[in-house]
Amino acid sequence: MGASFLPSPAFLAVFLISFVTLSIHPEPALAITRHYKFDVMLQNVTRLCHTKSIVTVNGKFPGPRIVAREGDRLLIKVVNHVPNNISIHWHGIRQLRSGWADGPAYITQCPIQTGQSYVYNYTIVGQRGTLWWHAHISWLRSTLYGPLIILPKLGTTYPFAKPHKEVPIIFGEWFNADPEAIINQAMQTGGGPNVSDAYTINGFPGPLYNCSAKDTFKMKVKPGKTYLLRMINAALNDELFFTIANHTLTVVDVDAIYVKPFDTETLLIAPGQTTNVLLKTKPHHPNASFFMSARPYVTGQGTFDNSTVAGILEYEESHKTIKSSHSPKKLPLYKPNLPPLNDTSFATNFTSKLRSLASAEFPANVPQKVDRQFFFTVGLGTNPCSKNQTCQGPNGTKFAASVNNVSFVMPTKALLQAHHFGQSKGVYSPNFPINPLIPFNYTGTPPNNTMVSNGTKLVVLSFNTSVELIMQDTSLLGAESHPLHLHGFNFFVVGQGFGNFDPKKDPANFNLVDPVERNTVGVPSGGWVAIRFLADNPGVWFMHCHLEVHTSWGLKMAWVVLDGKLPNQKLLPPPADLPKC
Repeated sequence: MGASFLPSPAFLAVFLISFVTLSIHPEPALAITRHYKFDVMLQNVTRLCHTKSIVTVNGKFPGPRIVAREGDRLLIKVVNHVPNNISIHWHGIRQLRSGWADGPAYITQCPIQTGQSYVYNYTIVGQRGTLWWHAHISWLRSTLYGPLIILPKLGTTYPFAKPHKEVPIIFGEWFNADPEAIINQAMQTGGGPNVSDAYTINGFPGPLYNCSAKDTFKMKVKPGKTYLLRMINAALNDELFFTIANHTLTVVDVDAIYVKPFDTETLLIAPGQTTNVLLKTKPHHPNASFFMSARPYVTGQGTFDNSTVAGILEYEESHKTIKSSHSPKKLPLYKPNLPPLNDTSFATNFTSKLRSLASAEFPANVPQKVDRQFFFTVGLGTNPCSKNQTCQGPNGTKFAASVNNVSFVMPTKALLQAHHFGQSKGVYSPNFPINPLIPFNYTGTPPNNTMVSNGTKLVVLSFNTSVELIMQDTSLLGAESHPLHLHGFNFFVVGQGFGNFDPKKDPANFNLVDPVERNTVGVPSGGWVAIRFLADNPGVWFMHCHLEVHTSWGLKMAWVVLDGKLPNQKLLPPPADLPKC
Protein backbone atom coordinates (compact mmCIF):
# COMPACT_ATOMS: atom_id res chain seq x y z
CA MET A 1 0.00 0.00 0.00
CA GLY A 2 1.19 3.53 -0.51
CA ALA A 3 0.20 7.09 -1.17
CA SER A 4 -0.95 8.36 -4.54
CA PHE A 5 1.41 10.57 -6.51
CA LEU A 6 -0.77 13.69 -6.38
CA PRO A 7 -1.22 15.60 -3.10
CA SER A 8 -4.64 17.03 -2.25
CA PRO A 9 -5.18 20.77 -2.87
CA ALA A 10 -5.79 21.35 0.85
CA PHE A 11 -2.52 19.64 1.72
CA LEU A 12 -0.66 21.75 -0.83
CA ALA A 13 -2.18 24.98 0.47
CA VAL A 14 -1.06 24.21 4.01
CA PHE A 15 2.34 23.18 2.75
CA LEU A 16 2.80 26.34 0.67
CA ILE A 17 1.85 28.58 3.60
CA SER A 18 4.28 26.77 5.89
CA PHE A 19 6.97 27.03 3.23
CA VAL A 20 6.54 30.77 2.80
CA THR A 21 6.62 31.34 6.56
CA LEU A 22 9.34 28.90 7.52
CA SER A 23 11.21 28.08 4.29
CA ILE A 24 11.59 24.55 5.57
CA HIS A 25 11.30 22.62 2.32
CA PRO A 26 13.08 23.02 -1.01
CA GLU A 27 10.27 21.66 -3.25
CA PRO A 28 6.97 22.79 -1.73
CA ALA A 29 4.68 22.10 -4.67
CA LEU A 30 6.22 18.79 -5.70
CA ALA A 31 7.34 16.83 -2.64
CA ILE A 32 4.65 14.99 -0.71
CA THR A 33 4.39 12.82 2.39
CA ARG A 34 3.74 9.14 1.73
CA HIS A 35 2.30 6.84 4.38
CA TYR A 36 2.94 3.10 4.58
CA LYS A 37 1.98 0.55 7.20
CA PHE A 38 4.15 -2.52 7.79
CA ASP A 39 2.45 -5.24 9.83
CA VAL A 40 5.23 -7.68 10.76
CA MET A 41 3.47 -11.03 10.92
CA LEU A 42 4.01 -14.76 10.54
CA GLN A 43 2.96 -16.32 7.25
CA ASN A 44 3.07 -19.91 6.02
CA VAL A 45 5.13 -20.11 2.83
CA THR A 46 6.03 -23.19 0.77
CA ARG A 47 9.22 -23.49 -1.27
CA LEU A 48 11.11 -26.66 -2.36
CA CYS A 49 8.06 -28.67 -1.16
CA HIS A 50 8.80 -27.40 2.33
CA THR A 51 6.20 -25.36 4.24
CA LYS A 52 7.23 -23.19 7.14
CA SER A 53 6.08 -20.16 9.06
CA ILE A 54 8.22 -17.13 8.18
CA VAL A 55 8.39 -13.54 9.40
CA THR A 56 6.93 -11.23 6.72
CA VAL A 57 5.63 -7.71 6.19
CA ASN A 58 1.86 -7.70 5.47
CA GLY A 59 2.05 -11.47 4.76
CA LYS A 60 4.11 -10.91 1.60
CA PHE A 61 7.38 -12.63 0.65
CA PRO A 62 9.38 -10.73 -0.52
CA GLY A 63 7.82 -7.75 1.23
CA PRO A 64 5.87 -4.87 -0.35
CA ARG A 65 7.64 -2.32 -2.51
CA ILE A 66 7.92 1.27 -1.37
CA VAL A 67 7.69 3.85 -4.15
CA ALA A 68 8.53 7.52 -3.62
CA ARG A 69 9.99 10.48 -5.48
CA GLU A 70 13.21 12.27 -4.66
CA GLY A 71 12.34 14.94 -2.07
CA ASP A 72 9.36 13.03 -0.62
CA ARG A 73 8.94 12.37 3.07
CA LEU A 74 8.14 8.81 4.17
CA LEU A 75 6.20 7.87 7.29
CA ILE A 76 6.28 4.09 7.68
CA LYS A 77 4.51 2.64 10.69
CA VAL A 78 5.97 -0.74 11.64
CA VAL A 79 3.81 -2.84 13.97
CA ASN A 80 5.36 -6.00 15.46
CA HIS A 81 2.93 -8.95 15.69
CA VAL A 82 5.64 -11.66 15.99
CA PRO A 83 7.56 -13.07 19.01
CA ASN A 84 10.91 -11.74 17.66
CA ASN A 85 12.26 -8.26 18.29
CA ILE A 86 12.18 -6.31 15.00
CA SER A 87 13.94 -3.34 13.45
CA ILE A 88 13.93 -2.22 9.81
CA HIS A 89 16.80 -0.54 7.94
CA TRP A 90 16.19 1.58 4.81
CA HIS A 91 19.36 0.48 3.09
CA GLY A 92 21.22 3.30 1.35
CA ILE A 93 18.93 6.15 2.46
CA ARG A 94 21.18 9.00 3.58
CA GLN A 95 19.01 9.76 6.67
CA LEU A 96 20.24 13.37 6.87
CA ARG A 97 19.81 14.37 10.54
CA SER A 98 17.20 11.59 10.89
CA GLY A 99 19.48 8.87 12.32
CA TRP A 100 16.64 7.71 14.63
CA ALA A 101 15.01 6.25 11.49
CA ASP A 102 18.06 4.33 10.22
CA GLY A 103 17.05 1.07 11.87
CA PRO A 104 20.01 -1.14 12.90
CA ALA A 105 19.06 -2.67 16.27
CA TYR A 106 21.11 -1.41 19.27
CA ILE A 107 22.94 1.09 17.02
CA THR A 108 20.35 3.79 16.25
CA GLN A 109 17.39 2.31 18.12
CA CYS A 110 16.30 -0.39 20.48
CA PRO A 111 14.29 -3.00 18.55
CA ILE A 112 10.50 -2.92 18.33
CA GLN A 113 9.23 -5.47 20.83
CA THR A 114 6.24 -7.78 20.39
CA GLY A 115 2.99 -5.81 20.33
CA GLN A 116 4.81 -2.46 19.94
CA SER A 117 5.07 -0.12 16.96
CA TYR A 118 7.39 2.62 15.67
CA VAL A 119 7.01 5.19 12.89
CA TYR A 120 10.11 5.57 10.70
CA ASN A 121 10.11 9.20 9.57
CA TYR A 122 12.61 10.44 6.97
CA THR A 123 12.95 12.54 3.82
CA ILE A 124 14.69 11.41 0.63
CA VAL A 125 17.31 14.05 -0.23
CA GLY A 126 19.41 14.02 -3.40
CA GLN A 127 18.87 10.34 -4.24
CA ARG A 128 17.08 8.60 -7.06
CA GLY A 129 17.22 4.99 -8.26
CA THR A 130 16.83 1.64 -6.50
CA LEU A 131 17.43 1.01 -2.80
CA TRP A 132 15.82 -1.55 -0.51
CA TRP A 133 14.65 -2.16 3.04
CA HIS A 134 15.36 -5.13 5.30
CA ALA A 135 15.29 -6.30 8.89
CA HIS A 136 18.44 -5.28 10.76
CA ILE A 137 18.53 -7.67 13.68
CA SER A 138 19.98 -11.19 13.83
CA TRP A 139 19.26 -13.09 10.55
CA LEU A 140 15.65 -11.95 10.12
CA ARG A 141 16.46 -10.22 6.85
CA SER A 142 16.42 -13.70 5.27
CA THR A 143 12.65 -13.16 4.79
CA LEU A 144 12.06 -9.51 5.78
CA TYR A 145 13.09 -7.44 2.76
CA GLY A 146 11.66 -5.53 -0.18
CA PRO A 147 12.41 -2.88 -2.84
CA LEU A 148 12.56 0.86 -2.16
CA ILE A 149 12.13 2.66 -5.48
CA ILE A 150 12.96 6.35 -5.73
CA LEU A 151 11.65 8.02 -8.88
CA PRO A 152 13.15 11.31 -10.11
CA LYS A 153 11.38 14.53 -9.08
CA LEU A 154 8.28 15.36 -11.12
CA GLY A 155 9.30 16.96 -14.39
CA THR A 156 12.79 15.42 -14.23
CA THR A 157 13.80 12.61 -16.58
CA TYR A 158 16.30 9.77 -16.45
CA PRO A 159 19.69 10.50 -18.07
CA PHE A 160 18.85 7.65 -20.49
CA ALA A 161 15.89 6.79 -22.73
CA LYS A 162 12.66 6.24 -20.80
CA PRO A 163 12.08 2.50 -20.48
CA HIS A 164 8.89 0.82 -21.66
CA LYS A 165 8.52 -0.81 -18.22
CA GLU A 166 10.39 -1.15 -14.91
CA VAL A 167 10.77 -4.50 -13.15
CA PRO A 168 12.30 -5.03 -9.67
CA ILE A 169 14.43 -8.20 -9.48
CA ILE A 170 15.43 -9.08 -5.94
CA PHE A 171 17.73 -12.00 -5.13
CA GLY A 172 17.37 -13.87 -1.85
CA GLU A 173 18.27 -17.11 -0.11
CA TRP A 174 15.80 -19.75 1.03
CA PHE A 175 16.51 -21.94 4.06
CA ASN A 176 14.34 -24.99 4.77
CA ALA A 177 15.38 -24.68 8.41
CA ASP A 178 14.78 -21.56 10.52
CA PRO A 179 17.69 -19.13 9.87
CA GLU A 180 17.46 -17.92 13.48
CA ALA A 181 18.09 -21.48 14.71
CA ILE A 182 20.96 -21.85 12.21
CA ILE A 183 22.89 -18.80 13.40
CA ASN A 184 22.11 -19.45 17.09
CA GLN A 185 23.55 -22.95 16.78
CA ALA A 186 26.63 -21.67 14.92
CA MET A 187 27.29 -19.01 17.58
CA GLN A 188 27.10 -21.69 20.30
CA THR A 189 29.34 -24.24 18.58
CA GLY A 190 31.74 -21.67 17.13
CA GLY A 191 31.61 -23.33 13.70
CA GLY A 192 30.34 -22.12 10.33
CA PRO A 193 26.55 -21.99 9.93
CA ASN A 194 24.64 -24.30 7.59
CA VAL A 195 24.19 -22.84 4.12
CA SER A 196 20.92 -22.02 2.34
CA ASP A 197 18.96 -24.59 0.34
CA ALA A 198 18.29 -22.33 -2.65
CA TYR A 199 18.72 -18.86 -4.08
CA THR A 200 15.57 -17.04 -5.14
CA ILE A 201 14.51 -14.40 -7.67
CA ASN A 202 11.58 -12.38 -6.33
CA GLY A 203 11.02 -15.15 -3.78
CA PHE A 204 11.04 -18.05 -6.29
CA PRO A 205 13.82 -20.70 -6.56
CA GLY A 206 13.03 -21.68 -10.16
CA PRO A 207 13.15 -24.87 -12.25
CA LEU A 208 16.73 -25.99 -11.50
CA TYR A 209 15.75 -26.99 -7.95
CA ASN A 210 13.76 -30.08 -7.00
CA CYS A 211 10.04 -29.49 -6.72
CA SER A 212 10.26 -25.87 -7.89
CA ALA A 213 9.21 -25.81 -11.55
CA LYS A 214 5.94 -24.09 -10.58
CA ASP A 215 7.82 -21.64 -8.30
CA THR A 216 9.58 -19.82 -11.13
CA PHE A 217 9.75 -16.08 -11.71
CA LYS A 218 8.70 -15.37 -15.31
CA MET A 219 9.21 -12.00 -16.96
CA LYS A 220 7.06 -11.40 -20.03
CA VAL A 221 8.48 -8.91 -22.56
CA LYS A 222 7.51 -7.46 -25.94
CA PRO A 223 9.97 -7.42 -28.86
CA GLY A 224 11.81 -4.18 -29.63
CA LYS A 225 11.30 -2.57 -26.21
CA THR A 226 13.62 -1.39 -23.44
CA TYR A 227 13.05 -2.59 -19.86
CA LEU A 228 14.64 -1.15 -16.71
CA LEU A 229 15.56 -3.99 -14.35
CA ARG A 230 16.01 -2.82 -10.76
CA MET A 231 18.33 -5.50 -9.35
CA ILE A 232 18.80 -5.95 -5.59
CA ASN A 233 20.97 -8.55 -3.84
CA ALA A 234 19.17 -9.38 -0.59
CA ALA A 235 20.96 -12.75 -0.17
CA LEU A 236 22.36 -13.27 3.33
CA ASN A 237 25.84 -14.55 2.58
CA ASP A 238 26.64 -14.58 -1.13
CA GLU A 239 27.80 -12.26 -3.87
CA LEU A 240 26.11 -13.26 -7.12
CA PHE A 241 26.81 -13.35 -10.85
CA PHE A 242 23.69 -12.67 -12.97
CA THR A 243 23.07 -13.01 -16.69
CA ILE A 244 20.23 -13.45 -19.20
CA ALA A 245 20.94 -15.94 -22.01
CA ASN A 246 21.59 -14.31 -25.42
CA HIS A 247 20.92 -10.77 -24.15
CA THR A 248 23.14 -7.79 -23.30
CA LEU A 249 22.51 -5.56 -20.28
CA THR A 250 23.43 -1.88 -19.99
CA VAL A 251 24.39 -0.77 -16.47
CA VAL A 252 23.06 2.76 -15.76
CA ASP A 253 22.87 3.10 -11.97
CA VAL A 254 24.30 1.47 -8.83
CA ASP A 255 23.18 2.09 -5.22
CA ALA A 256 20.78 4.85 -6.44
CA ILE A 257 23.56 6.84 -8.19
CA TYR A 258 23.75 7.18 -11.99
CA VAL A 259 26.88 5.78 -13.66
CA LYS A 260 28.41 6.12 -17.13
CA PRO A 261 26.45 3.46 -19.05
CA PHE A 262 28.31 0.35 -20.21
CA ASP A 263 27.25 -2.95 -21.74
CA THR A 264 27.89 -6.32 -20.15
CA GLU A 265 26.69 -9.90 -20.56
CA THR A 266 27.05 -10.60 -16.82
CA LEU A 267 26.69 -8.57 -13.63
CA LEU A 268 28.34 -9.02 -10.27
CA ILE A 269 26.22 -7.85 -7.35
CA ALA A 270 27.16 -8.18 -3.66
CA PRO A 271 24.68 -8.44 -0.79
CA GLY A 272 23.41 -4.94 -0.03
CA GLN A 273 24.16 -3.61 -3.48
CA THR A 274 21.63 -2.54 -6.12
CA THR A 275 22.18 -2.21 -9.88
CA ASN A 276 19.83 -0.76 -12.48
CA VAL A 277 20.25 -2.15 -15.97
CA LEU A 278 18.53 -1.57 -19.30
CA LEU A 279 17.48 -4.68 -21.19
CA LYS A 280 16.79 -4.15 -24.90
CA THR A 281 14.62 -6.97 -26.19
CA LYS A 282 15.14 -8.52 -29.62
CA PRO A 283 13.43 -6.68 -32.51
CA HIS A 284 11.27 -9.71 -33.45
CA HIS A 285 9.82 -12.64 -31.54
CA PRO A 286 12.80 -15.04 -31.25
CA ASN A 287 10.68 -18.23 -31.02
CA ALA A 288 12.56 -19.11 -27.85
CA SER A 289 12.60 -18.41 -24.11
CA PHE A 290 15.68 -17.51 -22.10
CA PHE A 291 16.97 -18.35 -18.64
CA MET A 292 17.86 -15.42 -16.39
CA SER A 293 20.30 -17.06 -13.96
CA ALA A 294 22.32 -16.22 -10.87
CA ARG A 295 24.90 -18.19 -8.93
CA PRO A 296 27.51 -17.26 -6.30
CA TYR A 297 30.91 -15.64 -6.66
CA VAL A 298 32.96 -17.45 -4.02
CA THR A 299 36.32 -16.43 -2.59
CA GLY A 300 36.40 -17.87 0.94
CA GLN A 301 37.39 -21.28 2.25
CA GLY A 302 34.08 -22.17 3.90
CA THR A 303 31.10 -24.12 2.59
CA PHE A 304 28.59 -22.27 0.42
CA ASP A 305 25.34 -22.89 -1.44
CA ASN A 306 26.69 -24.11 -4.79
CA SER A 307 23.39 -23.87 -6.69
CA THR A 308 21.88 -21.74 -9.47
CA VAL A 309 18.62 -19.83 -9.41
CA ALA A 310 16.82 -19.28 -12.71
CA GLY A 311 13.87 -17.22 -13.87
CA ILE A 312 12.55 -17.22 -17.43
CA LEU A 313 12.40 -14.37 -19.92
CA GLU A 314 9.40 -14.99 -22.20
CA TYR A 315 8.48 -13.00 -25.31
CA GLU A 316 4.78 -12.27 -25.73
CA GLU A 317 3.20 -13.63 -28.88
CA SER A 318 1.51 -11.10 -31.15
CA HIS A 319 -2.17 -11.73 -32.02
CA LYS A 320 -1.19 -12.63 -35.61
CA THR A 321 1.23 -15.35 -34.48
CA ILE A 322 -1.35 -16.79 -32.09
CA LYS A 323 -4.05 -16.94 -34.81
CA SER A 324 -1.80 -18.60 -37.41
CA SER A 325 -0.62 -21.41 -35.14
CA HIS A 326 -3.39 -23.62 -33.75
CA SER A 327 -1.41 -25.35 -31.00
CA PRO A 328 1.00 -23.53 -28.68
CA LYS A 329 4.57 -24.55 -29.59
CA LYS A 330 7.03 -25.80 -27.01
CA LEU A 331 9.73 -23.15 -27.44
CA PRO A 332 13.41 -23.94 -26.95
CA LEU A 333 14.85 -22.56 -23.69
CA TYR A 334 18.33 -21.05 -23.95
CA LYS A 335 20.68 -21.32 -20.97
CA PRO A 336 23.44 -18.77 -20.30
CA ASN A 337 27.08 -19.31 -19.43
CA LEU A 338 28.04 -17.86 -16.05
CA PRO A 339 31.63 -17.12 -14.98
CA PRO A 340 33.41 -19.76 -12.86
CA LEU A 341 32.51 -19.57 -9.16
CA ASN A 342 35.88 -18.09 -8.17
CA ASP A 343 36.36 -15.75 -11.16
CA THR A 344 38.08 -12.86 -9.39
CA SER A 345 39.44 -11.46 -12.68
CA PHE A 346 35.86 -11.05 -13.96
CA ALA A 347 34.86 -9.42 -10.65
CA THR A 348 37.79 -6.97 -10.86
CA ASN A 349 37.16 -6.16 -14.51
CA PHE A 350 33.45 -5.55 -13.87
CA THR A 351 33.94 -3.24 -10.89
CA SER A 352 36.65 -1.26 -12.72
CA LYS A 353 34.06 -0.26 -15.36
CA LEU A 354 31.84 1.48 -12.81
CA ARG A 355 32.30 5.28 -13.03
CA SER A 356 30.14 8.13 -11.77
CA LEU A 357 28.21 10.03 -14.44
CA ALA A 358 30.06 13.17 -13.17
CA SER A 359 27.96 15.46 -15.37
CA ALA A 360 26.96 19.08 -14.70
CA GLU A 361 23.57 17.87 -13.47
CA PHE A 362 24.93 14.87 -11.53
CA PRO A 363 28.42 15.90 -10.36
CA ALA A 364 30.81 13.63 -8.48
CA ASN A 365 31.74 15.73 -5.44
CA VAL A 366 34.80 13.72 -4.48
CA PRO A 367 36.62 15.14 -1.43
CA GLN A 368 39.89 16.43 -2.95
CA LYS A 369 41.60 17.10 0.38
CA VAL A 370 41.57 14.65 3.27
CA ASP A 371 41.30 15.69 6.93
CA ARG A 372 41.64 12.23 8.46
CA GLN A 373 43.07 8.99 7.13
CA PHE A 374 42.15 5.53 8.42
CA PHE A 375 43.54 2.10 7.62
CA PHE A 376 41.26 -0.82 8.59
CA THR A 377 42.06 -4.50 8.22
CA VAL A 378 38.96 -6.64 7.66
CA GLY A 379 38.88 -10.39 7.97
CA LEU A 380 38.30 -13.49 10.01
CA GLY A 381 39.89 -14.60 13.26
CA THR A 382 39.11 -16.69 16.31
CA ASN A 383 37.94 -16.48 19.91
CA PRO A 384 38.91 -19.07 22.52
CA CYS A 385 36.46 -21.85 23.30
CA SER A 386 34.72 -21.60 26.67
CA LYS A 387 35.88 -24.00 29.37
CA ASN A 388 34.06 -27.37 29.43
CA GLN A 389 32.95 -26.85 25.79
CA THR A 390 34.02 -28.40 22.50
CA CYS A 391 34.12 -25.84 19.67
CA GLN A 392 33.90 -26.44 15.93
CA GLY A 393 35.99 -23.47 14.73
CA PRO A 394 39.64 -23.74 13.57
CA ASN A 395 41.73 -25.91 15.94
CA GLY A 396 38.91 -26.16 18.47
CA THR A 397 38.31 -22.37 18.67
CA LYS A 398 35.27 -20.26 17.78
CA PHE A 399 35.09 -18.34 14.51
CA ALA A 400 35.22 -14.57 14.89
CA ALA A 401 35.62 -11.62 12.52
CA SER A 402 37.04 -8.18 13.12
CA VAL A 403 38.00 -4.71 11.91
CA ASN A 404 41.56 -3.77 13.01
CA ASN A 405 41.43 -6.91 15.17
CA VAL A 406 38.48 -5.56 17.20
CA SER A 407 35.52 -7.92 17.04
CA PHE A 408 32.51 -5.69 17.74
CA VAL A 409 30.42 -6.57 20.79
CA MET A 410 26.79 -5.50 20.37
CA PRO A 411 25.65 -3.21 23.19
CA THR A 412 22.39 -3.77 25.08
CA LYS A 413 21.46 -0.07 24.82
CA ALA A 414 21.22 1.85 21.54
CA LEU A 415 24.46 3.72 20.77
CA LEU A 416 22.70 6.76 19.29
CA GLN A 417 20.73 7.37 22.50
CA ALA A 418 23.86 6.88 24.62
CA HIS A 419 25.70 9.43 22.45
CA HIS A 420 22.83 11.94 22.18
CA PHE A 421 22.15 12.04 25.93
CA GLY A 422 25.83 11.95 26.91
CA GLN A 423 25.50 8.52 28.54
CA SER A 424 28.19 6.60 26.69
CA LYS A 425 30.00 5.44 29.84
CA GLY A 426 29.72 1.67 30.08
CA VAL A 427 28.01 1.50 26.65
CA TYR A 428 30.90 2.21 24.25
CA SER A 429 34.39 3.70 24.20
CA PRO A 430 35.45 6.34 21.62
CA ASN A 431 38.91 4.87 20.99
CA PHE A 432 38.55 2.55 18.00
CA PRO A 433 42.07 2.01 16.56
CA ILE A 434 42.60 4.07 13.38
CA ASN A 435 45.38 1.69 12.22
CA PRO A 436 46.12 -1.98 13.01
CA LEU A 437 47.79 -2.13 16.44
CA ILE A 438 50.18 -4.85 15.22
CA PRO A 439 51.09 -4.51 11.51
CA PHE A 440 51.84 -7.76 9.65
CA ASN A 441 52.01 -9.03 6.06
CA TYR A 442 48.23 -8.80 5.61
CA THR A 443 47.93 -10.88 2.44
CA GLY A 444 51.05 -13.04 2.86
CA THR A 445 51.67 -16.01 5.14
CA PRO A 446 49.34 -15.39 8.08
CA PRO A 447 50.70 -15.13 11.65
CA ASN A 448 50.16 -18.10 13.97
CA ASN A 449 48.02 -16.10 16.39
CA THR A 450 44.52 -15.63 14.95
CA MET A 451 42.86 -14.45 18.18
CA VAL A 452 40.88 -11.19 18.07
CA SER A 453 40.12 -8.64 20.78
CA ASN A 454 36.48 -7.93 21.62
CA GLY A 455 34.88 -4.59 22.43
CA THR A 456 32.36 -1.87 21.61
CA LYS A 457 34.63 0.83 20.21
CA LEU A 458 33.72 3.75 17.94
CA VAL A 459 35.52 6.41 15.90
CA VAL A 460 34.47 10.01 16.66
CA LEU A 461 34.51 12.53 13.78
CA SER A 462 33.93 16.28 13.86
CA PHE A 463 31.16 17.56 11.60
CA ASN A 464 32.28 18.02 7.94
CA THR A 465 35.51 16.00 8.34
CA SER A 466 36.63 14.59 4.99
CA VAL A 467 37.65 10.98 5.49
CA GLU A 468 39.86 8.62 3.50
CA LEU A 469 39.53 5.00 4.54
CA ILE A 470 41.64 2.11 3.23
CA MET A 471 40.06 -1.29 3.88
CA GLN A 472 42.55 -4.15 3.62
CA ASP A 473 41.51 -7.80 3.38
CA THR A 474 43.64 -10.22 5.39
CA SER A 475 44.65 -13.82 4.71
CA LEU A 476 44.03 -14.86 8.34
CA LEU A 477 41.99 -18.09 7.91
CA GLY A 478 41.96 -17.40 4.14
CA ALA A 479 41.54 -14.28 2.01
CA GLU A 480 37.95 -13.43 1.14
CA SER A 481 35.91 -10.68 -0.52
CA HIS A 482 33.94 -8.59 2.00
CA PRO A 483 31.04 -6.34 0.89
CA LEU A 484 31.28 -3.44 3.39
CA HIS A 485 28.21 -1.24 3.93
CA LEU A 486 28.37 2.22 5.49
CA HIS A 487 25.13 3.58 6.96
CA GLY A 488 24.22 7.28 6.66
CA PHE A 489 26.58 8.07 3.76
CA ASN A 490 27.49 7.45 0.18
CA PHE A 491 31.23 7.22 -0.44
CA PHE A 492 33.48 7.39 -3.49
CA VAL A 493 35.53 4.30 -4.39
CA VAL A 494 38.76 6.09 -5.36
CA GLY A 495 41.04 3.06 -5.68
CA GLN A 496 41.46 -0.67 -5.29
CA GLY A 497 44.13 -3.27 -5.80
CA PHE A 498 45.54 -6.66 -4.81
CA GLY A 499 48.12 -7.50 -2.18
CA ASN A 500 49.01 -5.05 0.59
CA PHE A 501 48.11 -1.38 0.16
CA ASP A 502 51.24 0.73 -0.45
CA PRO A 503 50.74 4.22 1.05
CA LYS A 504 53.68 5.58 -0.98
CA LYS A 505 52.74 4.29 -4.45
CA ASP A 506 49.02 3.45 -4.58
CA PRO A 507 47.47 6.92 -3.91
CA ALA A 508 49.12 8.22 -7.10
CA ASN A 509 46.64 6.08 -9.07
CA PHE A 510 43.49 7.15 -7.19
CA ASN A 511 40.61 8.33 -9.39
CA LEU A 512 39.46 11.69 -7.96
CA VAL A 513 37.54 12.70 -11.11
CA ASP A 514 34.70 10.22 -11.69
CA PRO A 515 34.98 7.35 -9.17
CA VAL A 516 31.82 5.35 -8.57
CA GLU A 517 29.70 6.49 -5.62
CA ARG A 518 28.14 3.72 -3.50
CA ASN A 519 26.92 2.68 -0.06
CA THR A 520 28.27 -0.91 -0.24
CA VAL A 521 31.62 -1.92 -1.71
CA GLY A 522 33.41 -5.24 -2.07
CA VAL A 523 36.83 -5.29 -0.41
CA PRO A 524 38.65 -7.50 -2.98
CA SER A 525 39.76 -10.96 -1.90
CA GLY A 526 43.45 -10.63 -0.97
CA GLY A 527 43.37 -6.92 -1.76
CA TRP A 528 42.28 -3.47 -0.63
CA VAL A 529 39.82 -0.72 -1.47
CA ALA A 530 40.11 3.04 -0.82
CA ILE A 531 37.02 5.16 -0.19
CA ARG A 532 36.43 8.84 0.59
CA PHE A 533 33.40 10.51 2.15
CA LEU A 534 32.44 13.75 3.84
CA ALA A 535 31.14 13.34 7.41
CA ASP A 536 28.30 15.83 6.95
CA ASN A 537 25.58 13.80 8.69
CA PRO A 538 25.47 13.97 12.52
CA GLY A 539 24.63 10.73 14.34
CA VAL A 540 25.96 7.23 14.97
CA TRP A 541 26.55 5.26 11.79
CA PHE A 542 27.08 1.52 11.57
CA MET A 543 29.64 0.04 9.16
CA HIS A 544 29.68 -3.72 8.67
CA CYS A 545 30.21 -6.59 6.28
CA HIS A 546 26.95 -7.42 4.47
CA LEU A 547 27.73 -11.14 4.60
CA GLU A 548 25.44 -11.81 7.54
CA VAL A 549 27.64 -14.55 9.01
CA HIS A 550 30.60 -12.14 9.21
CA THR A 551 28.43 -9.49 10.89
CA SER A 552 27.30 -12.10 13.43
CA TRP A 553 30.97 -12.90 14.09
CA GLY A 554 31.83 -9.23 14.74
CA LEU A 555 33.00 -7.72 11.41
CA LYS A 556 31.40 -4.36 12.22
CA MET A 557 32.09 -1.00 13.87
CA ALA A 558 30.47 2.43 14.08
CA TRP A 559 31.29 6.09 13.49
CA VAL A 560 30.05 8.96 15.68
CA VAL A 561 29.66 12.18 13.70
CA LEU A 562 29.31 15.15 16.05
CA ASP A 563 26.82 17.98 15.53
CA GLY A 564 27.95 21.02 13.54
CA LYS A 565 27.60 24.61 14.78
CA LEU A 566 24.56 25.60 12.68
CA PRO A 567 20.98 24.52 13.51
CA ASN A 568 20.71 22.51 10.25
CA GLN A 569 23.90 20.60 11.14
CA LYS A 570 22.51 19.01 14.30
CA LEU A 571 20.79 15.68 14.83
CA LEU A 572 17.07 16.19 15.39
CA PRO A 573 15.73 15.15 18.83
CA PRO A 574 14.47 11.56 19.19
CA PRO A 575 10.81 10.89 18.34
CA ALA A 576 8.38 10.26 21.20
CA ASP A 577 7.67 6.67 20.07
CA LEU A 578 11.35 5.60 19.86
CA PRO A 579 11.39 1.99 21.13
CA LYS A 580 12.86 1.28 24.58
CA CYS A 581 15.34 -1.49 25.34
